[in-house]
Amino acid sequence: MKTSDFFFELPQHLIAQYPGEQRGQSRLMTLDRATGKRAHKKVVDLPEILDSARFTSASGGKPLLVFNDTKVRKARIEGRHEKTGASSEFLLLEKKDEAGKIWKALVKRAKRKKTESVYIFFDSKNKETAKAEISGKEGEFVLLEFDRAIDDGWLEKNGHIPLPPYIKRKDAPSDANRYQTIYARETGSAAAPTAGLHFTDEILRGFASRGIESAFVTLHVGLGTFLPVRSENVEDHLMHKESFTITEENAALIERAKAQSRKIIAVGTTSLRALESSSYGDGIKRGWQDTSIFIYPGYKFKAVDALFTNFHTPLSTLLMLACAFADGAFSGRELILESYAEAIREEYRFFSYGDAMLIY
Repeated sequence: MKTSDFFFELPQHLIAQYPGEQRGQSRLMTLDRATGKRAHKKVVDLPEILDSARFTSASGGKPLLVFNDTKVRKARIEGRHEKTGASSEFLLLEKKDEAGKIWKALVKRAKRKKTESVYIFFDSKNKETAKAEISGKEGEFVLLEFDRAIDDGWLEKNGHIPLPPYIKRKDAPSDANRYQTIYARETGSAAAPTAGLHFTDEILRGFASRGIESAFVTLHVGLGTFLPVRSENVEDHLMHKESFTITEENAALIERAKAQSRKIIAVGTTSLRALESSSYGDGIKRGWQDTSIFIYPGYKFKAVDALFTNFHTPLSTLLMLACAFADGAFSGRELILESYAEAIREEYRFFSYGDAMLIY
């Protein structure tokens, strides 16, 4: 299977640079993978959609929604080279020691960055607040060794929201709220689980009032989900590892829904990957786990019956996952690319701050 099979042309003006004025008011395309039928709704309609016969089990059981409640950390920091004064932007991905002094980071032109180079980091008043030396490299990443512990408190004061590179602007104060789900709980993500950005308290109450339950997983989104596929053949791509956890309470909710043959709806690709990675037979593995699962057409799903997700970038592992999920009576790849072409004609907004899709 060729990576180039997952390319599509997208007009630049359809890449959402800002969130919609109100959460929940984004457009929603629904796609029935059995018939190929599409419909155009709004995200705010989702409680009513999921309360329909299509999503109700034979015994009358309502579906279960599974959300990812990870919280995005302000992990983007800008440093100046101690000798040249040149600025470089680093995205801190994970701590490599208990003290929090060594971090794995993404930086442009990492291969050109010299080890032992020192960068100085400043606060909003241009006062030095930390120094770091590039102490080593891990593939396309660098290791930054700081002269002090870098924790979420420091990042909250000195870091920036890590907006994705296709958003061509600096982060604004409003992004601290809008690039975060309303139910975000545990800090650890380098990017938002963007399908969840659509939900409001009112929409969540709408589910509950209809007897539609919610469960949560916590998957800290890393760059593995978003790094481009550089191999010519899809099968040759290797995913980076991400960590996630499922509590006893939430695992029991998911297992009960499976036992009752109720529909399980993943809110976002991260929730889906956690569910598929933790599922075994009728059970769900508890506690902290790692996953490097790579889902592309041909994958056989074990746990998820419907996927609520955004529109994804060309050639990405996320697009490949959506194509795999749409497989059924039709080729999932063709069905998704046809749906994306319709979304483009209808001027849907794409990517993190864009519109949404429900595949069932």
